[in-house]
Amino acid sequence: MWLLSDGKIGDDVQCRAIAEALIAGAPGGRAEPRLTRPRAPWSWFAQYGVLDPRDRPGAPGGAISGDPPDIAIASGRRAVAYARALKAASGGETRIVFLKDPRANRHVADMIWAPAHDRLAAPNAFSTLTSPHPLSSRIAERRAALAAQGAVAPPILGVVLGGGPGYTPAAAARFAAMTQAAARGYASVAVTPSRRTPAAFTTVLRERLRGPKYALWDGSGDNPYVDILARAAALVVGADSHNMMSEAVATGAGVYAWRPRGLAKKLDWFVGELERMGAVRPFEGAAPAFSHPPIDATPRIAAEIRRRLDLR
Repeated sequence: MWLLSDGKIGDDVQCRAIAEALIAGAPGGRAEPRLTRPRAPWSWFAQYGVLDPRDRPGAPGGAISGDPPDIAIASGRRAVAYARALKAASGGETRIVFLKDPRANRHVADMIWAPAHDRLAAPNAFSTLTSPHPLSSRIAERRAALAAQGAVAPPILGVVLGGGPGYTPAAAARFAAMTQAAARGYASVAVTPSRRTPAAFTTVLRERLRGPKYALWDGSGDNPYVDILARAAALVVGADSHNMMSEAVATGAGVYAWRPRGLAKKLDWFVGELERMGAVRPFEGAAPAFSHPPIDATPRIAAEIRRRLDLR
């Protein structure tokens, strides 16, 4: 099984999550990442199926060199050209699973998974509200390790940030004030920004969220993201990240959605659906702990792939 992506964290994580779910319990199953990083100008047109000649099938050292696999899981615009070329080179034998809409080349995929908010209607498409991820088992392992230590941890409020135009210094000041209000019900507050969080936003948070109660990851060492998800009694999550919201609701801990200004309508709809299900509440300055049944679409997506591709 090959995993086709350009290595962006959002695409890479989803490909790996589905691969792990598909090969779980299958002796000898293996997923091999194949990075799709075309040079300019081919990178400009990869989403339309134009392949960098350096990576043509059979080219030594190319991204899709070697014997074609039975299955390839692809994600990201740059992967479209590679999935198309691989399908042709294999004489149609390699089955392509594309995560998110490949748009002009939907016909190349044997199956497409897309988030429900994309409203993709195609015979080979399948949708779920939340996105695939590999964190449920890792969170469970971390919780088991903490339980084995026998210590009762004080309540933690976890804060997980995304990024985008709404993450301004002024928004950071407002967000910090709401976080301080929410912190009154917790022993500590752990904050982790993402790669997309603007430095100016985190600078304001660092200035406002001072004192031993607050811990804001500074980018050094390992990201405490999984540890925060495993330990938090409640989570405040930036609604601009479909992946992070999906991972947060898989924990079973109550999730509070912070909607930055300019939030895309489709993401606002997505969060609204989670609120309707009782897994998410709007973040307005208070965040009392609550729980809900974990929501994880990964096993369902993997099962649908097995069914549609007749995998044994």
